[in-house]
Amino acid sequence: MKKTVGNISVYIILCGLGITFILPLVWMIRSSFMDIAQIFILPPEWIPNPFTLNNYIEAATMAPFGLYALNTVIILVFGTFGTILTATMAAFGFSRLKWKGRDLVFSVILSGMMLPGVVTLIPQFIGWKTLGFYNTFVPLIVPSFLGGGAFNIFLFRQFFMSIPAELDEAAVMDGASYASIYSRIILPLSKSAIVVVAIFSFMFHWNDFFNPLIYLSDDTKYTLAIGLQQLQGQYVSAWHIIMAASTIVVLPCLVVFMFGQKYILEGIVMTGIKS
Repeated sequence: MKKTVGNISVYIILCGLGITFILPLVWMIRSSFMDIAQIFILPPEWIPNPFTLNNYIEAATMAPFGLYALNTVIILVFGTFGTILTATMAAFGFSRLKWKGRDLVFSVILSGMMLPGVVTLIPQFIGWKTLGFYNTFVPLIVPSFLGGGAFNIFLFRQFFMSIPAELDEAAVMDGASYASIYSRIILPLSKSAIVVVAIFSFMFHWNDFFNPLIYLSDDTKYTLAIGLQQLQGQYVSAWHIIMAASTIVVLPCLVVFMFGQKYILEGIVMTGIKS
């Protein structure tokens, strides 16, 4: 009986928290289909009446969201590809190969996770600007080809270590090289971890506001996050249009997460099987 009451209490708390967290999202979406007079009616109306799509049309005409989306996708595709490629290669070296100083180097890489990004912000900016890459996509893409962050390397390394080493030994006996083991054995068995990192990379690049703000000055190269901020600055009182634009930006993230949440749980759980 106690266990049943405890489970019911947990479910009630979780439902309450879920409603609390999803309420702002529901408010944003319902407001995107209303005119500005309806948004702030008290008590609030949760179903738009009348239902209108004009907010989305106005948002699309007030800012070139198509161009912003294209810029974002370019950065996202190359950034995600670079992250998965280099992070898996580094993790393969740290998990499947034995070499002197391996654990020490891995510890140094992990220590980078404790270093705040603002510490290296100015040196990185000066470096990219000196190389002539200011106001280009290069500073937003190239770092992804260096592992995309220590966390990605760590996650892949932990996942790779959960794969039996006997597979490597059998492949070596059959004459396979390390490149073949990496591409034909490790990667096909790590689809869930790859999907997890791909989703994390997608979320980061899609929502990244700070880095494009620092490195991009030409409005034709703005990403969606910058474009949304520009729209809010110009039409600060047009909340119905801002809500429509925000929905456009948020919707792809929701779709990606809904389809990928299974792999996120599976990938994260598998990383802790073997250390």
